[in-house]
Amino acid sequence: MINVKDEVYAALLTVTDNVTDCYPKDWEKDLAVQYMEEDNKVVEYTDMKEQKAYVRYRIDIWHRKSTSAATVAVDAAIAKLGLLRTGCQDVDDPSGRKHKQMRYEMVIDVETGQVYHNM
Repeated sequence: MINVKDEVYAALLTVTDNVTDCYPKDWEKDLAVQYMEEDNKVVEYTDMKEQKAYVRYRIDIWHRKSTSAATVAVDAAIAKLGLLRTGCQDVDDPSGRKHKQMRYEMVIDVETGQVYHNM
């Protein structure tokens, strides 16, 4: 199994310091980002060990006025890791804040870190 959560977290910290892997608790700042690993599974298993893993992340962005600038910044930061954006949508939020939800995925070689995409 490969863990890229630390890399995702570090990439998101380049956008804002208000990043969490649980529901945000700090609403004092204009921008809040949550990231969740939704899936991490074996996609290639040979020689009695995992060779490649499929990894999917969901990133939620909240902002008081607009998520546009943060969305572009998050996309640039996460794309550098090799994760491919597979979805991006506005979400109605009862808090009144603007809410954007993004999904990213990749297949990664657990030994070399080489990234692959199925399109």
